[in-house]
Amino acid sequence: MRYLTEADIEALEIGAAILGTGGGGNPYIGKLRTLQELRNGRSIRLISLDELNDDALVATVGGIGAPIVSIEKLEHGAEGVWAVQALEAHLGRKIDALAAAEIGGANSMMPMITAAQLGISVVDGDGMGRAFPEMQMTTFSIYGHRSVPAVLADERGNLVLFKHTTSEEWFEKLARATTVAMGGSSVGVEAPMPGRYVKRAAVPGTVSQAIALGHLVLAANRQHADPIPLICKQEGGVHLMDGKIVDLKRHLRGGFSVGEIALEGIQAFSGQRGSIVFQNEFLLLKQEGVVRVSVPDLVVLLDVDSGRAITTDVLRYGQRVAVLGLPCHPLLRTPEALKVVGPAAFQLHDVEFKPLRAA
Repeated sequence: MRYLTEADIEALEIGAAILGTGGGGNPYIGKLRTLQELRNGRSIRLISLDELNDDALVATVGGIGAPIVSIEKLEHGAEGVWAVQALEAHLGRKIDALAAAEIGGANSMMPMITAAQLGISVVDGDGMGRAFPEMQMTTFSIYGHRSVPAVLADERGNLVLFKHTTSEEWFEKLARATTVAMGGSSVGVEAPMPGRYVKRAAVPGTVSQAIALGHLVLAANRQHADPIPLICKQEGGVHLMDGKIVDLKRHLRGGFSVGEIALEGIQAFSGQRGSIVFQNEFLLLKQEGVVRVSVPDLVVLLDVDSGRAITTDVLRYGQRVAVLGLPCHPLLRTPEALKVVGPAAFQLHDVEFKPLRAA
């Protein structure tokens, strides 16, 4: 067990944004909210999967909705607590620990905020090892866990309990529709899992991974070093392109931020052209019309100078970005997983997933 410090949270903001592949909610806002919990005298206890009791009940908690909405729509701050307490009342049992459904962006911090308020632990692992736009796209759901009963909460204090759905996909549809009615964002707590299942189905160590990534970038910035090759080395990734955004299409559709960006190569990549499709998260990179990286592997956009991640909610014309490809965890590359998080799951039916390999 370790107690996370303010320095850890500063690093987590950076690392979770990188692993978030453009989504997961704005990590800066998540960082501010998490730091406030520490400054209020609360603590954040992080436990490894090995430390987790087999019989412990672990629930996932996170924000739902379009990332761009989370910037403009202020939260109350206690939505996670309200949702956990409502679910506990329905189950007649306390939840022992919380975990992130996705490590990406602000959703890496939502369990920490809620766990600090409740005085329980956070598990060092998540259900994606990155961020995905839909709720059924977790390793927990892929390998057999049902997300209901679940509770959604909004900043007004509205609580919606989902007692039963016929599938994980139907839970996603109904939760998404409810979130749209709540103004485009909400906080959800899904049915708890026994610790023994979390040990088998979670992507392990991702909170520590994100914190380490953030510390790496911060150290490089202090030393005026280029963090991009360091990130690739640490994560087994590939630096695919440096480019300037020359076209951006982005709009809200069905509770998602969707669109496409066009890139024109700069520096060593001058003359190259690229395009990236996104649905909350970056899904696909093409260079000169050829697919280079696709989900479930990670397409990451970083500021070309600082190595800080650029999320889909702050994309703008003229930004100079470095494009990286990072390999996903093996749990996301199985046939079962590719049915849920492969290209076809995002209507990219003409794309065949080919695992990224480091150069």
